[in-house]
Amino acid sequence: MRLSGRLSAAIEILSDFDARRVPLKTAIADWSRSNRYAGAKDRAWISGLCLDVLRRRNSLAAAMKDDRPRTLVLGAMRFLWCVSVEELAEAAAEEPHGPGKLTADEIQALNSPPLIPAKAGIQTDVEMDPRFCGDERVDKNAPHISGDFPEWLTPHIERVFGDNAARVMSAFAERADVDLRMNTLKSTPDKTLAALKSVKGKAVPILTTAARIAAPNPSEKAPAVTVIPAFNKGWVEVQDLGSQIAAAAAGDIKGAQALDYCAGGGGKTLALAALMENTGQLYAYDRDARRLKPLYARAKRAGVRNLQILNPVTDTETLDGLAGKMDVVFVDAPCSGAGTWRRHPDTKWRLTEKQLATRMREQDRVLQEAARLVKPGGRLVWVTCSFLMEENEDRLGAFLGDHPEYARTPTLDAIAESGMLTDEGRAALEACLTPDGGLRLTPDEIRADGFFIATLKRTE
Repeated sequence: MRLSGRLSAAIEILSDFDARRVPLKTAIADWSRSNRYAGAKDRAWISGLCLDVLRRRNSLAAAMKDDRPRTLVLGAMRFLWCVSVEELAEAAAEEPHGPGKLTADEIQALNSPPLIPAKAGIQTDVEMDPRFCGDERVDKNAPHISGDFPEWLTPHIERVFGDNAARVMSAFAERADVDLRMNTLKSTPDKTLAALKSVKGKAVPILTTAARIAAPNPSEKAPAVTVIPAFNKGWVEVQDLGSQIAAAAAGDIKGAQALDYCAGGGGKTLALAALMENTGQLYAYDRDARRLKPLYARAKRAGVRNLQILNPVTDTETLDGLAGKMDVVFVDAPCSGAGTWRRHPDTKWRLTEKQLATRMREQDRVLQEAARLVKPGGRLVWVTCSFLMEENEDRLGAFLGDHPEYARTPTLDAIAESGMLTDEGRAALEACLTPDGGLRLTPDEIRADGFFIATLKRTE
């Protein structure tokens, strides 16, 4: 496809996204089914552009003085992808596939330096115009514009980050790296890193088993990690650094009885298995049996031998029999997913106040259910991929008020117990500590997704 057709496709997909409020991947899939001439590279290019538009939706709208999909796409191409106005004008006017000739207002906006936050997280070989990509002027826009998040979330986000809300949230609007966990059940980190050279994978000096592939250029697709030999051998798993840190909060669990209570597809389950070195007994449970299905094959590929997957339909008695017996119960609770906005920017525009309230009720229920499974002296690890206090401190505060048998413990100490934390990593995570000893991870601090991690001990 030529640039003209790709621009039109992105505009059509984003218009559908706005109209139906469906996940972006659904809108892209529907478009692809109706336009089978588009090749894999075209689809990746168009998808990348749509994601970048949604990452920077508010600041692009402010720069273009228009929030329609057409103008947002043009703005992203100019201000994020650094395409010249002349090239955009030619592509837009190209018949029959272009989206239509640029208007005078569009040309004026595209030629005006915007107040889009600098360092948008995009690497490019294109020579940047310093007036646009990398502009360092003071941004006087409102936080929800500078930080590119829904305006209704402003009080919730400012409650967490205060005057730094726009700066922190701008980091959530960047492209995310491809993070990998090196699986010590199958290979050593040194051997795995050597195997990752083909995809430019490098160690992340926070955890001894973390690696990273830098975010690709705008029009490029990330390396296909799942087809490299190291992945097929089970040496690596695709897992965000923040998720890996959360799993490490289980501590030293070799030989322990451990339960991943909201296991889902099993990413953290596999990380827990590696920490256990195939000793003890690891259980994985989820209320939705369909979410557990991928875990069977993933565990086999990863070389996990101490795992028992509990089906919510057929294994309820087994789960009940674990009450009061678990050394560690790991709770990756259902949440708004606000911490994953770098990877799934469409979700921030689909989130509603009603949905947030629903997640909070679900979190209260899950916390109550999981707590009964911890034995006296055992640990409960609370994790969400959300930075919002309503989904974390507020939930734990309410729980602890009703459960005097539980007490907060220092989360960073638990991570250190795992043996995975480096000296550099400890220093980095100290900047993420909350006043009550938990951790709030954000991409501006450690280039990871947003996570909240807290550890509780059952005292009796």
